[in-house]
Amino acid sequence: MKHLVLALQFLTRLPLPPVKADAEDFAAAMRWFPVAGLVVGAAAALPWWLLEGRDAWLGALAGLVGWVAITGALHLDGLGDVADGAGAAHGGRHRLSAVMADPHVGSFAVVVIVLQLLAKLVLLHALSPAQVWALVAVPALARIAPIGWTLFLPALHEGLGSRFRPGVTTLHLALWSLAALGVALALAPALLAGFLAAALWGRWLLTRLGGISGDGHGAGIELVETALLIALVLAP
Repeated sequence: MKHLVLALQFLTRLPLPPVKADAEDFAAAMRWFPVAGLVVGAAAALPWWLLEGRDAWLGALAGLVGWVAITGALHLDGLGDVADGAGAAHGGRHRLSAVMADPHVGSFAVVVIVLQLLAKLVLLHALSPAQVWALVAVPALARIAPIGWTLFLPALHEGLGSRFRPGVTTLHLALWSLAALGVALALAPALLAGFLAAALWGRWLLTRLGGISGDGHGAGIELVETALLIALVLAP
């Protein structure tokens, strides 16, 4: 239970009581990221479902607000940092990492974050009420991916990209992947697109950055979520 609380404290803005934890406990919290994702999914899907019947755009906006509020825009920050690094760096990996570490927000970050929010808004508008449970599952499935990135990508530096590594194994990834497969087959086979999106992002990180960092995790979660929404909207 401690590890689940830590995962919720890290990934959401729920008002939870503090718990005593060491580095080992914090690392093990990653095993529960998908469960925390269900909370995020509920926070997005409930207002969307309640208001979608009155007006599709109103429902989409309510869902997006719930999505951002429950996470505190945590992953959007990582997406912005990666966008600044990829857009402004022309001197190789070291330059890219230096730009990502800069606390200032550049124009690339602003543009990409705005596009990400607009994409989610439009995609939420395009969903049908029958897909509400699939929407709940989207953030949960996207938070399985960091387990794989942690296991198979080298850490760029000491930080969030490395602190979780001792807490997860290939068994955790296999079990959550099987759960994702079952959810996709039960709710919407289009959700299987998450596996491809996670693999492509991991490949991009390895090629451009050389490994994983906290920003890489955050950006990847955002992009996998969007990929899953696109798959749901485009599925026949």
